[in-house]
Amino acid sequence: MTKEMMTAKIFEAKATKGISWETLAESIGMSPVFTTSACLGMNTMTEDKAFAICDLLGLDKDVAATLQVSPKKGWDDAIPQDPAIYRFYEIVGVYGDTLKELIHEKFGDGIMSAIDFTMDVDKEENPKGDRVVITMSGKYLAYNRW
Repeated sequence: MTKEMMTAKIFEAKATKGISWETLAESIGMSPVFTTSACLGMNTMTEDKAFAICDLLGLDKDVAATLQVSPKKGWDDAIPQDPAIYRFYEIVGVYGDTLKELIHEKFGDGIMSAIDFTMDVDKEENPKGDRVVITMSGKYLAYNRW
């Protein structure tokens, strides 16, 4: 089974059962961000977590096995067309160099890990319009000087 087929089965079962990503993640003791990412094929799960998701959604062992396969992480060079995804592309385009400069100024020459990393998505009610709050936290990794 491919990651794409796995994701399609998960979406179908999630919709049929009316289960949110938050509920799914909570039921297996993981973060909604990581759980969703794994179900979309961009991360891998341990055997117990994969089978727990499949039990909850009524999916077979092929889906659980595919959840455990290391993904090929990547994307094409096309500009994203989905408006929600495009905004993140735009944010990195506009603020990417700024973030890099500020990280280097505060920490030195290095990067933020995307492996030792957490991310949360929250909703902040606001009279001017509700706000999307995204918090990312990654371990600082200094570049080695040979």
